Amino acid sequence: MAINWKLWLQSVVVNMEHTMSKDAILIAGKSYSSRLLVGTGKYKSPGEMQAAIEASGAEIVTIAIRRNNIGQSTGEPSLLDIISPSKYTLLPNTAGCYTAEEAVRTLHLARELLDGHSLVKLEVLGDPQSLYPNVVETLAAAKTLVADGFKVMAYTSDDPIVAQTLEDIGCVAIMPLASLIGSGMGILNPLNLQLIVDRVRVPVIVDAGVGTASDAAIAMELGCHGVLMNTAIAAAQNPVLMASAMEQAVKAGRMAFLAGRMPRRLYSASPSSPSDGLIS
Repeated sequence: MAINWKLWLQSVVVNMEHTMSKDAILIAGKSYSSRLLVGTGKYKSPGEMQAAIEASGAEIVTIAIRRNNIGQSTGEPSLLDIISPSKYTLLPNTAGCYTAEEAVRTLHLARELLDGHSLVKLEVLGDPQSLYPNVVETLAAAKTLVADGFKVMAYTSDDPIVAQTLEDIGCVAIMPLASLIGSGMGILNPLNLQLIVDRVRVPVIVDAGVGTASDAAIAMELGCHGVLMNTAIAAAQNPVLMASAMEQAVKAGRMAFLAGRMPRRLYSASPSSPSDGLIS
């Protein structure tokens, strides 16, 4: 019986789409179809920010509590008027905090302002020039926050031992940097990211340093569960277009990871076409 190749191809496409539709990321017990998380800073206008976030397809949006008004400054415009909690999962973060005490205090304020919201991003910086994470203060803050009932997604270095320790403390996601915050340098140490992915059981979400779509795709190809970015979109010449590109890159990288790439063959070529029956 002859194979109907058109029907076969259609079934392959349907199966692929079904597989991807079921490929959700689970964070703190909640399922998300998008593996791209985005921020709200550095845009030229609130309208541009809103359009870029919508174009990204993101379902989780992170907000710097110390830099944005979500109700703590009465009488001033609130970011919640643009980023609705009914449409997005808000991820309050502690950007600008340099001690565990500052970070804990900031997230307690966020929980109060957001009616008991417990999912948060912990970020404790080491210095204002590099914005490299202070892992000692991060670990201390994580212990306090988890004990206080927060579901902590922790920004950290690409040290696999620190990542495992944060998981042991009870963090619901580990967020290692690809390179310095806002640098756009891409993934500088893929081997360490691979170690983290292989060793921890909670989601690993690359955070900081992504510059363009290929960086996001590489992170996903390594097996990371998601990517969080802000500057790569906001600082692009066309943020809305870049947001859409990042959405596609994350999806493509995830599909490539699930598909399983061919093995690398050093100094060993292999023809793409069969060599049998060549016309001589």
